[in-house]
Amino acid sequence: MVSSWFDFTQGAPVAGAPEPAWIHGSPSVRRNTDPPIQIHAHDRHTYLLRQNKAVHYEAPFLYLFLGNERALLLDTGATADASRFPLRATVDALLAEWLAENPREDYELVVAHTHAHGDHTAGDPQFAGRPHTTVVGAGVDAVRAFFGFAAWPEQVVEFDLGGRVLEVTGCPGHHPSSIAVHDPWSGFLLTGDTVYPGRLYVRDFPEFLASLDRLVEFGRQRPVTRVLGCHIEMTRRPGRDYPTGCCYQPDEPPLAFTMDQLSAVRDAAHEVANRPGIHRRDDFVIWHGSPASAQYGQLVRLAGDRLRNRVRALRKTRNGIE
Repeated sequence: MVSSWFDFTQGAPVAGAPEPAWIHGSPSVRRNTDPPIQIHAHDRHTYLLRQNKAVHYEAPFLYLFLGNERALLLDTGATADASRFPLRATVDALLAEWLAENPREDYELVVAHTHAHGDHTAGDPQFAGRPHTTVVGAGVDAVRAFFGFAAWPEQVVEFDLGGRVLEVTGCPGHHPSSIAVHDPWSGFLLTGDTVYPGRLYVRDFPEFLASLDRLVEFGRQRPVTRVLGCHIEMTRRPGRDYPTGCCYQPDEPPLAFTMDQLSAVRDAAHEVANRPGIHRRDDFVIWHGSPASAQYGQLVRLAGDRLRNRVRALRKTRNGIE
């Protein structure tokens, strides 16, 4: 039995719900009581999920798109253990709720990735053996084969969820298998770890520049409501990021970038193309290479951050007792 076919072209892009205040960790990981996964319904066919920073400091964002014939889960987070990070159970519950309103037989789930780093693929085993499910390999060859790329990475290919046709293109530079995805229904342009409010780690700078050039052109030719990456690492203080490994980010900016901010990343990358190092801008930091001094600085900052958080947690405990 199939319910009526939803028209994902009519009224697109949909306004959707505004970006929420994201759960951002706590001074004490052990005392954290937030859910392991924060669920935000942008609309009844589109979900943003964020992993709790107390479960893993990377706190990646994941995306679930539902079409008439299949759903796409993009990324599976940083933790394999389903008891600590119940991703499959969460996705199954969301799909069951949607299918109760939109009955379908043999509704498919495709699990794919923005790129192959472990904080985006760790939850893959949770979907092993799930009926009507395809888990796409995270390497370049698997990505190219599944989506049907004939000319990687510049080609734009379509991926049809059943009336909801996504556009997928390659954007290597951070990782060889990185992709970007545009969803005309929501207007989202997903950029993985290539662009987001945080540290943009570049492994191949010529590829990174070419990808950014294509992404800006790609986005300018389409209705983009939000440019969405997979992390928040900046503070609201211009040019200031949280240290790598921190589990409490009380002063986070929004996740969403605009097309103007995407263009600013592209312009900044061209400016520093011949200057390896750490380059700060108000909304992001470009890591051109990985200087040892910068890595050491991150460790020092993290130690200071953890000490401050211990003091905060102790004060809260004492105030509670008092």
